[in-house]
Amino acid sequence: MCITVNGDQREVPEGADLSALIALYNLTPDRVAVELNQRLVRAQQYNTPLREGDVVELVTFVGGG
Repeated sequence: MCITVNGDQREVPEGADLSALIALYNLTPDRVAVELNQRLVRAQQYNTPLREGDVVELVTFVGGG
C-alpha cells in the first residue's frame, strides 16, 4: 500500500503499523515523535495500523550542545 512519509511516497506492506514503519527507518521508538494524518501519536499507540493514503511525519530528537 502507498503512504506518504515525511513528504515522500513510500510502499509499505499491507497490515504494517507505526512500529513497523519506525523499525523500517531504523529509528529508536523512544527518540522519535510520530504524527499520523496531522495528529500526534503517543508511543503506546505505535501499534496503530497504517492505511492506504496515510500521511506520516517522523521527527527524531537530536541532542547536542
